[in-house]
Amino acid sequence: MVKESSTPADEKKAGAPAGGDKEVKEFRQRDDHEDFKTLYEDSLKTIEEGQILRGTVVEITPDHVTVDVGYKSEGQIPMQEFLKRNRNVDVKVGDQIEVLIEKKDSEEGLLILSKEKADKVTIWRDVSRSCREGEVMEGEVMSKVKGGLSVDIGGVYAFLPGSQIDLKPVRNLDSLIGQRLKFKVIKFNRKRNNIVLSRRTLLEEERKQLRDETLKNLMEGEIVEGTVKNLTDYGAFVDLGGIDGLLHITDIAWGRIGHPSEKLSVGDRISVKILHYDREKEKVSLGLKQALPDPWETVQKRYPVGTRMKGRAVNITDYGVFVELEEGVEGLVHISELTWSKKMKHPSKVVHIGDAVEVMVLDCDPTKRRISLGMKQTEPNPWALIEEKYPVGTKVMGKVKTITDFGIFIGFEEGVDGLVHVSEMSWTKKIKHPSELYKKGQEVEALVLNIDPRNERFSLGIKQLMPDPWRDVARRYRRGEVVTGKVTNVTDFGAFIELEEGIEGLVHVSEISREKVERPADVLKVGDTVSAVVLHIDPHERRIGLSMKGVADKVEKAEIEKYISNQGPPTSTLGELIQEEMERRGGLNKKEEE
Repeated sequence: MVKESSTPADEKKAGAPAGGDKEVKEFRQRDDHEDFKTLYEDSLKTIEEGQILRGTVVEITPDHVTVDVGYKSEGQIPMQEFLKRNRNVDVKVGDQIEVLIEKKDSEEGLLILSKEKADKVTIWRDVSRSCREGEVMEGEVMSKVKGGLSVDIGGVYAFLPGSQIDLKPVRNLDSLIGQRLKFKVIKFNRKRNNIVLSRRTLLEEERKQLRDETLKNLMEGEIVEGTVKNLTDYGAFVDLGGIDGLLHITDIAWGRIGHPSEKLSVGDRISVKILHYDREKEKVSLGLKQALPDPWETVQKRYPVGTRMKGRAVNITDYGVFVELEEGVEGLVHISELTWSKKMKHPSKVVHIGDAVEVMVLDCDPTKRRISLGMKQTEPNPWALIEEKYPVGTKVMGKVKTITDFGIFIGFEEGVDGLVHVSEMSWTKKIKHPSELYKKGQEVEALVLNIDPRNERFSLGIKQLMPDPWRDVARRYRRGEVVTGKVTNVTDFGAFIELEEGIEGLVHVSEISREKVERPADVLKVGDTVSAVVLHIDPHERRIGLSMKGVADKVEKAEIEKYISNQGPPTSTLGELIQEEMERRGGLNKKEEE
């Protein structure tokens, strides 16, 4: 570039001759020629291809950007190198930029420049220094790639591994795209054009400095501020400034919470109390509720015994229901205090979580932080008048509420259940399970047998509505009588014979046949119709003893008596002897059966 003309003052300082215009003109021509020649020669000596120079943007056209680098002529750079991703021009006249001399023509003084190549040379120089000396670099996250992110650091793309993005794993990498972040170079290879960055290293250094400062000032019992960093099922981690403290779920609120997210969110700024600080292990336990007044300190004054109030069911267990009276104050309604009925299987049958319930304070112990509550006390006791309303012998109607192995419970509108034991269902039937006769919801009539209000027991009977067939069984079946029936059951000790519906007799194994029988099943089977002699009857024990071989004995006796009667009267009758033998056998069989 040609040097500007000198002024008269400059010429005087330079030693211009004091004379006419002709001498001054000659001096100026000689001086300009010498300056131009010196500047031109110096520019040729200092500017080399591949050299990076700092120049000034002097002109911008649609195709090129012209830059003055102090050479005899300006250089040009293609406009493409200045276009951003949005196609906007990222340069203006007067900007100072670094450029690389790609090519120069000494004869014509032409220069071909490149800003991109200059930037790359500068970036690689900065990359080397960052890797060697730990200097911080800045770049823009461009896109997701396999294993991490691609980052533009001044025109050169570098790789940011997923493990080096943050102090903890980042699940949503897309959220970082477009952000300008700071990094350190941990590895690079110029030949392969590879650069590996780390943001984690920078964050760890910053966190360590902050951590050291925080650890110096931590004291148990102090109230400090922190930021909720992470939520778990068992609590929250709070960043106190380079060190995390654990805020356990039980120390978040005086009241019951199912999850920390009910009270906290990640990023919340909260004031917490330092409950414990282990300097050796650098572990900090925090409390949020400890910074608030303890509601149990005045609970006895607010909830005296006998007080009735509203609450909310917050937890249900096998042994009862926890009711929240206010935040931080809960009482237990034991399962025995839920309802007047004792037939409840589980509290969840009466109360559900979230239900509003009315309760009465039965006991209050602030020291143990316990309040005993009752729900049934807020309602009249149905057992108080049950004995007057249903005296013994009264017939009642109700629906089957519950069926068990031992009987059925019949429900009444007062909330009282009466039990019909399986033994009180039929005089004659052998019931294996009540479900054989009754179904849930079935309307049933029964007789009141007994009421015990103190133990809350209400005994009912169904068979009492009908006469007992065993009451006059001795009148219908007489000893020595031959009867006929069907075999209903065969056991090792004999067989049961049904004489009528619900009335059975037992033929002992010794009374099946005159011949010895080892197994009754070898002789009899269910459904066989047989005849037998009644040996004995016990209505109280509901037993009838039978003998099959006694039928043959009776027939034989009749034939013998007939024969003797034809021979004349004997001195000692054989019939009497047979009768005595029959009676003796009947007595032995009864003892064996018992």
